[in-house]
Amino acid sequence: MTGFVGVIFSDQQEVNGRQEQMIKEMTSAISQSNPKKEVYYFDEYFYCGSCGNDESLSFENGRYWICLTGKIYNHLEIRQELIDKNHVFSTDLEAEIILALYCEFREEAVHKLSGSFGFVIWDKQERKLFGARDSFGIKPIYFLELDDIAYFSSSKQSLLLIENMEIDKDAVQHYFSFQYVPEPSTMTRGIRKLLPGHYFTKCVGQEMKLECYWKPNFNPVHLDEFQSINEIRDVLSNSVDVHMRGDLPCGAFLSGGIDSTIIVSLAKRVNPQIQTFTVGFERDGYSEVDVAQQTADKLQLDNISYIISPEEFIEELPKIVWHLGDPMADPSAVPLYFAAREAKKHVGVVLSGEGADELFGGYNIYLEPHSLRFFNYIPQPIKVMLGKVSRLLPDGFKGKSFIERGITPLEQRYIGNAKIFNEIEKRVLLQSYNSTMHYTHITKPIYDDSMGYDAVTKMRNIDIHTWLRGDILVKADRMSFAHSLELRLPFLDEKVFDVASKLRTNDKVRNNMTKYSLRKAAEGLVPTHVLESTEIRFSCSNSPLAKRRDI
Repeated sequence: MTGFVGVIFSDQQEVNGRQEQMIKEMTSAISQSNPKKEVYYFDEYFYCGSCGNDESLSFENGRYWICLTGKIYNHLEIRQELIDKNHVFSTDLEAEIILALYCEFREEAVHKLSGSFGFVIWDKQERKLFGARDSFGIKPIYFLELDDIAYFSSSKQSLLLIENMEIDKDAVQHYFSFQYVPEPSTMTRGIRKLLPGHYFTKCVGQEMKLECYWKPNFNPVHLDEFQSINEIRDVLSNSVDVHMRGDLPCGAFLSGGIDSTIIVSLAKRVNPQIQTFTVGFERDGYSEVDVAQQTADKLQLDNISYIISPEEFIEELPKIVWHLGDPMADPSAVPLYFAAREAKKHVGVVLSGEGADELFGGYNIYLEPHSLRFFNYIPQPIKVMLGKVSRLLPDGFKGKSFIERGITPLEQRYIGNAKIFNEIEKRVLLQSYNSTMHYTHITKPIYDDSMGYDAVTKMRNIDIHTWLRGDILVKADRMSFAHSLELRLPFLDEKVFDVASKLRTNDKVRNNMTKYSLRKAAEGLVPTHVLESTEIRFSCSNSPLAKRRDI
């Protein structure tokens, strides 16, 4: 695992010993998670530091310098393509492959990359910095612009050392809606994140330019069920195969659900002795250890489990909060932290099943449009009358929430997989409520881009743009990075998404069952007790606050 920081100046006079020392302190802040060697590069307009392995190097006689965090899964194919174009490589590093690719295709190089990555490339000759983040946002890039000086980092904590900065009150307000800070904002004013599927260019003395190179689009088509199931199996099998490439020993997280079990079952075909890892709590109903052990036994694999004690939970909580960078009201970050810690004792890389719910329709809330379909046939005047009646009913009255949800348009009732407070409650709770920062400031642009989609697809699109990138992937990256463990997510692959994007809603949710096609594809691959399980543990759906799906 690697991390990096960098700064680009607009004037040579700004470069001094203090700035050089600042870069070293910022790099050291990242090194707290990765106590490995630190590498520095100092140019007349660009300073940077990196820690971890050797994924920082120069190219073409020092004209280019790159800092990379993450993994490029198709690096072997890219390398061969570049060799065919007469490129000569001096190392086996993926960083060198990206540099050669950039020299050949410039900004278009990002279209050829498949992986979880964040990188910046400095072109000394053109005095230009180029950076990119992977399609789904598995790896972060933070940036801050102050007085014509631009700072970049793979970790927010390092940017906090620059100067005393203020809390972003608008971000706090959104946090009270979503239970995390939606990108590109952070809880600190001025510090922002490069959006997933985006790249930037920053020339000395010029404004930074942002460009989108990939975004998820859904194109459902009618496919024979047998054909779609085979496509899912094939694309997942290929994805797991490429995600297991590398020299480091690879393991896998194993829970009681279908997502991780599919990944483990496919990974076993590549490595029949792959180790699996599970954690649980000392309380009934809050541990997946027994189910995971049963699954591992069925698959004839070794399962290493760990029970988290209440005392250890409290002791490690401050570290967990620090590594997250920004507040996040997701209790599943805690077991993930311990799972990463235990896995690191045995392997350097671990596979996980994040992303399957958003791609294949796994959340129970996606069943809601079907249960509310009756309201689609009710005339608007009657809906207005029902709304008046529901307001007269006391809170907790059976059917009150059902009526309220049924008469409320999807765009007004669904903001993502978790919701804490509505606007009325936030107005009471927050000292500085901003009426222009309604939660629709985040969701409306996504709904506008979802025109023509059915209700379930709109919900999935909201979750991919908010919940997945703002919560799921943040805690996955931060908790694994805390232990220098490389986390890989085979479901979050553009080719897997292409297959999932073709599925119709009936292929995802059917007969009160979520992830229908994925479950069908898993038949004969995963144990029966996993296929029949629909319980979601260690997720925010277990949180009392997150259960509030109504208005």
